[in-house]
Amino acid sequence: MDFKPKTYKNNERSWTNFLGLCKGCGLCIEKCPRACLGFSKEDVGYYGTPAVKCDIDHCTSCRICEVTCPDCAILVSRRERPKSSSKEK
Repeated sequence: MDFKPKTYKNNERSWTNFLGLCKGCGLCIEKCPRACLGFSKEDVGYYGTPAVKCDIDHCTSCRICEVTCPDCAILVSRRERPKSSSKEK
């Protein structure tokens, strides 16, 4: 089995599932307030159960899934926005 981390990302955030830690319990799916998590049909977790996937365009990076995961298999990151340099006149 290939337990490489699976990352979903866009310009604002990234969501990573560490497949070698994910046991497919579904607690993150249950707690997601945006219902953007679901079970993958392609990737499997530690016990050979379906791993969790993320619809990154609906994710708000609230990190509830990351905190809920009992196996620390999820990492949610927000992209830093460049600070605008506005000059005062």
